[in-house]
Amino acid sequence: MAIAVAQARHVFGVRASVVGSVCYIDEQTIFYPAGANCILYNIDQRSQKFIPCSEKSEGVTAITVSPNRRYAAIAEKGEKATVTVYDLHTLRKRKILSNSDMQSTEFTTLAFSPDSKYLIAQGGKPDWILMYWTWEKSKVMAKISTTNPQGNVINHIAFNPQDNTQISIVGNGIFKLYRYTEGNMKQIGFQKVEPLNFTSHAWLSEDRVIVGTDQGRVMLFESGELKHDFNVGAPPPSMIAGKETERSGMSSAAEVEPARAGLVSSMVAYSKGFVVASGGGVVHLFEKTDENMFKKTREIKIPQDTPPGDTSKFPSHEIRQLALSPSEETLICSTDTHQLYSITLSSTDIGRHTDHASFELLSHSFHHGTITGMDICIRKPYIATCSLDRSIRIWNYETDTLELWKEFQEDAYSIALHPSGLFVLVGFSDKLRLMNLLIDDIRMFKEFTIRGCRECSFSNGGHLFAAVQGNVIQIYSCSTFENVLNLKGHNGKVRQTIWTPDDSKMITCGMDGAVYEWDTFTGKRLGESVLKSCSYTGVTVTPDGKTTFAVGSDKTLKEISDSQILRDVDASSSTLTQIAMSHSGRMLFCGTSTGTLRSVKFPLTIPGEWTEHQAHVGAITRMKISFCDQYLFTVSDDACLILWKISDKEGRTMKREKELTYAEEILITKSDLEEKNALMSELKTRVDELKMENEYQLRLKDMNYNEKIKELTEKFIQEMESLKTKNQVLKTEKDKMEAKHEEELAEIMEKQSKELQDLESANNQKLMLEYEKYQELQAKSQKMQEDYERQLGEMEESKERALEELTEYYEAKLQEKIQQLEQANDESRQQSREYEETKKQIEEDADREILDIKNKYEKRLRDEKEAYHRLKGDNGIMKKKFTSLQKEIDDHKTDINRLNAEQTKLNSVIKSLEKDIVGLKKEIQERDETIQDKEKRIYDLKKKNQELEKFKFVLDYKIKELKKQIEPKDKDIKDMKEQIQEMESELERFHKQNQQLQLNITELRQKLKATESEMHMERQRVRDLEAVNRRFQTDLHNTVGYIQEPKLLKESIKALYQKYATGDTPEAASVDADIQSEYARQREHLERSVASLRKKLSKDTEIHRADNVRIMQENVTLIKEINDLRKELKVARTTVHDLEAQVSLNRRKQLNLPDIAQSAPPARREALSASTLRGDEESKRIIEIQKEEIRKLRAQMYELEQQLSLRPPSQGRIPAPIQAQ
Repeated sequence: MAIAVAQARHVFGVRASVVGSVCYIDEQTIFYPAGANCILYNIDQRSQKFIPCSEKSEGVTAITVSPNRRYAAIAEKGEKATVTVYDLHTLRKRKILSNSDMQSTEFTTLAFSPDSKYLIAQGGKPDWILMYWTWEKSKVMAKISTTNPQGNVINHIAFNPQDNTQISIVGNGIFKLYRYTEGNMKQIGFQKVEPLNFTSHAWLSEDRVIVGTDQGRVMLFESGELKHDFNVGAPPPSMIAGKETERSGMSSAAEVEPARAGLVSSMVAYSKGFVVASGGGVVHLFEKTDENMFKKTREIKIPQDTPPGDTSKFPSHEIRQLALSPSEETLICSTDTHQLYSITLSSTDIGRHTDHASFELLSHSFHHGTITGMDICIRKPYIATCSLDRSIRIWNYETDTLELWKEFQEDAYSIALHPSGLFVLVGFSDKLRLMNLLIDDIRMFKEFTIRGCRECSFSNGGHLFAAVQGNVIQIYSCSTFENVLNLKGHNGKVRQTIWTPDDSKMITCGMDGAVYEWDTFTGKRLGESVLKSCSYTGVTVTPDGKTTFAVGSDKTLKEISDSQILRDVDASSSTLTQIAMSHSGRMLFCGTSTGTLRSVKFPLTIPGEWTEHQAHVGAITRMKISFCDQYLFTVSDDACLILWKISDKEGRTMKREKELTYAEEILITKSDLEEKNALMSELKTRVDELKMENEYQLRLKDMNYNEKIKELTEKFIQEMESLKTKNQVLKTEKDKMEAKHEEELAEIMEKQSKELQDLESANNQKLMLEYEKYQELQAKSQKMQEDYERQLGEMEESKERALEELTEYYEAKLQEKIQQLEQANDESRQQSREYEETKKQIEEDADREILDIKNKYEKRLRDEKEAYHRLKGDNGIMKKKFTSLQKEIDDHKTDINRLNAEQTKLNSVIKSLEKDIVGLKKEIQERDETIQDKEKRIYDLKKKNQELEKFKFVLDYKIKELKKQIEPKDKDIKDMKEQIQEMESELERFHKQNQQLQLNITELRQKLKATESEMHMERQRVRDLEAVNRRFQTDLHNTVGYIQEPKLLKESIKALYQKYATGDTPEAASVDADIQSEYARQREHLERSVASLRKKLSKDTEIHRADNVRIMQENVTLIKEINDLRKELKVARTTVHDLEAQVSLNRRKQLNLPDIAQSAPPARREALSASTLRGDEESKRIIEIQKEEIRKLRAQMYELEQQLSLRPPSQGRIPAPIQAQ
């Protein structure tokens, strides 16, 4: 088999600690470091390109992009500090720059020259050497140590934007300007300023520089002179309030915040002015004024999205780097919490009327603490991660997006994602929690009393989950949440648990050097491999479950089968921390403590073969491979998550027999769904109303605009006529002026020629005089140089004498310090005696606790006797372990001796810490004084509050009067609305009458057509009868002619009878008339019945509509009241939870106080007892108040429920349902 290929696809995270941590390449692309890579991120397409670090690199320290946006320089730390220049179009290395003369192993900051041909790099401690390169030739032009004699830190360097040879440097107490001349860097004279810690600076023009300090001062220098001093370091009110509330509980963290509150961390110049980033995540925009000075125009803040509760545990955002887009449209910043924020500057101009503009996240919110856990699921393309920043995040590796995230109050150590992707199991510091992944929230479902669970995992079927508690693995059922099995056997902490694909077995590894194979149905141990010298950190298993691979602290990769180590592959002096195998069993990957990813040749060979990829800066903490075997995921201490595309050597990705389709279902609570549906219906009605209003307003505007257009056209015509007349007048004036100017020009030209000749002669004379002066000055300078050399010799002699005097003085001081050290040793002995006495008292307390525990466990012993017979078989194995443990005891004894030696070292540390305690006590006294001042201020504020309450009472009275005035108007509005409703009902009635009349008209028209057709037929029939009658008359006249001849008469009469007497009888005609009359009567009857049914239907629909409206109104009022009750219940629950937590804390304090009081001096004991009494009284008083509030709320809820049951059906307009927060 070949070695698998891994290619980085996407990185979630950023390394903000790198200097210049974000840069613009073009309008859509930014450049920033993440893990052990530098990333080119396209903001529009959300795609990434990677520039990996070089091998044996310890990470990136600084980055910068050239002014022409074509090259990027990356400084890396290692055995030898290097700077690598990359071409940003091809992503290939152009040059590698380094210097063997430097003592430092890193470059702290970089800068390109304005023409992108030169590069400067500032080396780190101890020598702080500045290198000046022509980077295309890899030639060092100059180098110089830029620090002061005290060896202070250099914070920032920059080129003059108009001059390649001029460089500026700022640092702690350092602000220098250098110029490159003839292969050397020479310092240019600069006005002396007070020694401040200069943190950042930027060039505004050729002779203007702005410099920022750690105290929030922004100083503007022009041609070496201080022109203006701005102060942006005043902390925001939120920070001041936070410090006042937390002053009693905060120590070191509270002291650090004010120092950073005014720190100017980054500065950027642009065409309108400059941008300054200060503490507290605030950016200040300064713009030019008419007087060629600068004025602060805008403040932009990073939103502080801390959850409710103890806000001190969640850090505020401190900006590390600012970057402006080439078009100066967008501003991007990176923060110390590893986030990237952006804002469009045009939007800040538009929204100047608001108080503050705020940044928005550039892409996603990233982790900013060590990622401790990671898991994936089968049915969805989700990755779940948890971190020491107390957040849980759900990522989608198909779309490269953050689906869901939430911050909690406790640290999260481990995480497991259910195969369905609907639930997540998280091990917090206090409990193990099972939570639902809802559409927009992560909500707790079930808690388990497992503290600090460092490893948990769901089975592949999702019916079981395993959680580690110390050295015991507990298996729970996902349906009943019962503890099904407890797997005991590890002597150290369990680091990883892996289920086999069929869930029949579980593989575990731990710190005790054991790898165990368990039967998950019976809880029996099927196999074991124990190696005391190795502390295992990662384990994986083949798809058939027969072979196990493990990595640990002994820098080897082990292949274990049937409790035997088959192969032991050396990792070549790097510790392997994690291991993962693909589900096809054809690819094997390992993570190292240096953050690199190794793709190992499988099956394993000795010596091992692998390819190494640069991934993270810290140790890889977790590794997972997706179920489809196409992706690999790694997380690390550097808070980055990297997605890798994996394939075999030929580049083919592993494909399964059946393609897996991801599930699209999500979880949502019923209440949320109802709220959203109600919101949608409300919004629809609002949209309809707005449409009507907009249409009406548009018509009004059209009318107004048409009138205005008419007026403007008339004015325009009048102005056109007046301008035409003016134009003609101006043309005549112009012709006159041209003639004058031509005459004046001729005169001026003559004067100029004369003046030129005079000036040439005068200048020649001056040149001769200046040359003579120059020769005199040259002679003077030579004399001055000789005088200075003589003075330098005298100065050196005086310095040597001063050095000797100083050495004598400091030797005397050294002896004094030795005497002080001896006194400190005596004090430490006394403290050790006191420590032994307190130790004895603690041991006595421990003995009492042991007796109580003994009684408790004697009861348990009876139950355990039954289990004893079952465990008797394991006793033989334990005896073997006992012998190995005895060897370990001997090793521990040697460790104890070593620790004793360390103890002596720690005693010396204790002495130094005692000195710190004295200093801290002084600080506490100062803090107490400040607290008293603030209490006085609080007293004054309380007085102001009383006055404001009086003012509030007056305003309330005015509001009541205004409400009384509004009530009659509301009644009028109601009456008008009723009239409108009546008019609408009349309008509907008229519409119905019109429809009925139209139907009647259509029916009558149909009848008319039928009668017309009948009439036409009757007329035709009359015509036919008349024709027959005429023929009959002629035939009869002819027969009358045969009256004298009887035979012929008889024949003619017969012929007449046969011809005219064969038609219909009169009886048939009468029958037809009856049928027609009956048909007409039935038709009329049916028409009447249809009309009556229509009337009934309209009445029924009106009745039903009224009933439906009434029921809807009642439902809406009930929903509103239920939402209010839910809010009150939620508030009550949170208050109860807070009180319970406070009570438990007070109890703990009461338990700990006696021990502290015994060891403390008597004065301290009295103070402690008084503080505990005060704390108890306050906590009892708070609990009583909260109980009273809970009783009142319950009474209110009961009254509301009774009102709901007795309430009559409500009428009027339907109010909008309130969302439950």
